[in-house]
Amino acid sequence: RVGINRAYQQISDRDNYVTAEKVRNAYLGLGMNHETLLAVFRQHNEDYEKQVGKLKSLRSYWKYCVVYKHLAEFVEKRYKVSDIALKELTPAFITDFELFLRVEKNHCNNTVWSYMMPFRKIIYMAVNNGLLQRDPFFAYSITKEETKRGFLTKEEITLLINGTFKKKSYELIRDLFIFCIFTGLSWTDMANLTEANLQTSFDGHLWLNTNRQKTGVETNIRLLDVAKHIIEKYDGMDKGDKLLPVPCYDNCKNSIKVIAKKCGIEKNVTWHQARHNKNCIFQAMR
Repeated sequence: RVGINRAYQQISDRDNYVTAEKVRNAYLGLGMNHETLLAVFRQHNEDYEKQVGKLKSLRSYWKYCVVYKHLAEFVEKRYKVSDIALKELTPAFITDFELFLRVEKNHCNNTVWSYMMPFRKIIYMAVNNGLLQRDPFFAYSITKEETKRGFLTKEEITLLINGTFKKKSYELIRDLFIFCIFTGLSWTDMANLTEANLQTSFDGHLWLNTNRQKTGVETNIRLLDVAKHIIEKYDGMDKGDKLLPVPCYDNCKNSIKVIAKKCGIEKNVTWHQARHNKNCIFQAMR
């Protein structure tokens, strides 16, 4: 009886429903090994983390971690279990998780899209490795909506540059945002910079030579005075070998919204806008 109860509890913790046949097979040792969703996801993230800085980006790793966290919460709330067998996944599970992201987490369509894609990759990997016979995503579809990228005006850039803050962390993140504006770099490319990326050209000007992480394309950027001043200001402050002491992306993207409000900027400011202000740079310098 103890063995039967143990088999029942194991199946209850793993699957979203229990049948007499499942309990019987587990008790008699006839059941196959069941891979579970979160266990497979955890292993993927552990393997992915080892490649960060080499083949994979830290930001992508963080996204997988966020999706894992949302899935764990969804499984716990919806099915009252700590994990769920891969073979129990159905198309309904996929659409229910999407609804969870939209309603419970209040994410917009493009954020939901950005979370469903890593989940889809985990399932594809499971199918490809023979852990799943059927793909629960086979009929699933979600489309990323086109969005208009905003930009900051000359006056708004000036407000940011002249802003003063009690919190040093806000000052740092403001400076990093301005650095991205005056170099056209993304947050990831900025965070990856080291002293080795700085080169003085034959004309005496200081340049940044780097490869875009997203595309691998080589980029050469002549540093303007504003960007050079920021590098000098934070010289030697990173604990590692990076050029600038860059906080995590979530901290930066959330803080810049608060910082913009404190500077009197009413529009919704995102970090992506920083590298879309090239046309305003020279106006802001006048």
